[in-house]
Amino acid sequence: MKEKIVLAFSGGLDTSFCIPYLLERNYEVHTLFVDTGGTPDNEKQAISDRAAELGSTNHLNVNIEKSLWDEILIPLIQAGALYQNKYPALCSDRYLIVKESIKLCKKLGTKNIAHGCTGMGNDQVRFDLSIRAHGNFNIVTPIREIQNITENVRTYEENYLKDKGFYVSALHKKYSVNENLMGATVSGSEIDKWEEPSEESFVLCKLPENYPNKITKLDITFSKGEVTSITGSKSIGPEILRDLNALGGSYGIGRTVFTGDTIIGLKGRFVFEAPGISILMAAHRALEESVLTDRQNVTKTQMGQEWVNLVYKGFYFEPLRENIEAFLKDSQKNVSGEVTVVLGPGRVDAVAVRSENILSSNDGIYAQSASWTEAESQGFIKLIGQSAATWSSIHTQK
Repeated sequence: MKEKIVLAFSGGLDTSFCIPYLLERNYEVHTLFVDTGGTPDNEKQAISDRAAELGSTNHLNVNIEKSLWDEILIPLIQAGALYQNKYPALCSDRYLIVKESIKLCKKLGTKNIAHGCTGMGNDQVRFDLSIRAHGNFNIVTPIREIQNITENVRTYEENYLKDKGFYVSALHKKYSVNENLMGATVSGSEIDKWEEPSEESFVLCKLPENYPNKITKLDITFSKGEVTSITGSKSIGPEILRDLNALGGSYGIGRTVFTGDTIIGLKGRFVFEAPGISILMAAHRALEESVLTDRQNVTKTQMGQEWVNLVYKGFYFEPLRENIEAFLKDSQKNVSGEVTVVLGPGRVDAVAVRSENILSSNDGIYAQSASWTEAESQGFIKLIGQSAATWSSIHTQK
């Protein structure tokens, strides 16, 4: 009797290769495509058809945009941090793909799970660590396995499928594009060679010559650190981000060429576009800066950075991530108010903040006026610098 196995399936070359490969190894293959945004209905149908053609016993399409918003985007915005101060962890949807795959495994009563990650990238780490965090599963990785017998993995996959009578597209895309609700990443071709990306690499963002010739102002409302409306619109969750991606993309906001230090020790260069996240982070940070204490702002920044580092490096299911999110959520109790942002070519600026919780002191206005005396200022400065002054008095005499 064949053992059942669950395969996260995208319809691309790698996962297409996986189905007949697993069938040859006497597995009954069950596939699922996890839609994290950015996939039109006709493409989802094509993915379903491809899975059936290749021999999947049953295929499932699952939309998890709401989960992506609740479980990834809310803490990401509240963390306010970027990997290596640039990248907003657009790879985070991988963890929800694993969660859905594990759900299907449990439904089918199997401990066998497969994915189409190669041995040359970060995603293999994210998938494997996440699967192991859910229990003792048998992880099958066809693409990594064939790296033991060939150096040209792509050609091997193509020939394998052709030999079995399956159609393989003759069109080789110039770039590898990964798009979801959070944004888009683009790699390959001249990008991998540290050359200037071509016009074809623009996905969500318009070319600079096509930017609008006027600015746009938005009022973004937050309640306890979560965005609730934009300029009066009651769109929620995924709809908010989808609207901001379109609007921010028209100005080229959130487009960056990034060279990152990957989990596996290589330099990885790619273009990413995250217009909506960039806008929300700018607004949220402006509000936080106004309502949190100085110690809260310092510590929350440190905790937020640790959160994004864990998520980038495959440790989403590490308990520390949940601990940090509990801290982040608690820190947001007073992060409520409205922020006006101005969108212009390639940038977003938070220009006004309105909140009942702004820490505006009755004792003074910075650099303008204060209720304390000159003597009090001098005494404060003397005491706060006492340690350094003592060190200097001892060591400069030697």
